[in-house]
Amino acid sequence: MKIKIKEGKKTAILFGGSGLVGGYCLDLLLDSPIYEKVLCFGRSKLNRKHRKLEQFIVDFDNLAKAKNLICGNDLFCTFGTTIKKAGSQEIFRKVDYEYPKEIATIASNNGVSQFILVSSVGADSKSKVFYSQVKGELEDAIKKLPFWGIHILRPSMLLGKREERRPLEKIGIIFFKGMDFLVGDLLGKYQPVKAEDVAKAMVMEAQNLEGGINRLTSDAMVEIGKGERDLLE
Repeated sequence: MKIKIKEGKKTAILFGGSGLVGGYCLDLLLDSPIYEKVLCFGRSKLNRKHRKLEQFIVDFDNLAKAKNLICGNDLFCTFGTTIKKAGSQEIFRKVDYEYPKEIATIASNNGVSQFILVSSVGADSKSKVFYSQVKGELEDAIKKLPFWGIHILRPSMLLGKREERRPLEKIGIIFFKGMDFLVGDLLGKYQPVKAEDVAKAMVMEAQNLEGGINRLTSDAMVEIGKGERDLLE
């Protein structure tokens, strides 16, 4: 089945364009005729130039200064960290909960129509696992905001080449790839998924005309990656 998305004049807003999923998402947004403009926010500018791309350096501890810039149709939030990289649970919570929550609140107040969030499999505000608990709390906070459409993607293990080394994640990828080969679709929402397929699912979900709150798990993203779906038509 080939899904066709009509050409439009929308403005995309991207937070996390320097990350694994965010990089693929940026490529898709720039290539897609659906979007006339792509606003990319980060701590530093990316080494990218494109006629549709506008980049903004922001201080995430003072996002109010950038509130008048966070305007458009669809906001894609792909950034996050790990507890190890953050150095403490407190900093992790700030990056993975406080920042995206404030971004979403500003966007909602500015009339942005849709919020597309990369969360994580197992996200649950009542979880005893700190990482999953924070991810769940963010989902709960986003769902309370009056966006026309909210799309929450919950990938399992991400497949792709990262700049930083994550030895344990590499071992996990090898394990899950083996499990996927042995039991296939039985892994369901725990299937590892390519970062580019997560990005593709994000852009496709933003074209969902039903609105409301929508969730996608890894198995659905894997199928999107396998399918004959063209984002550029």
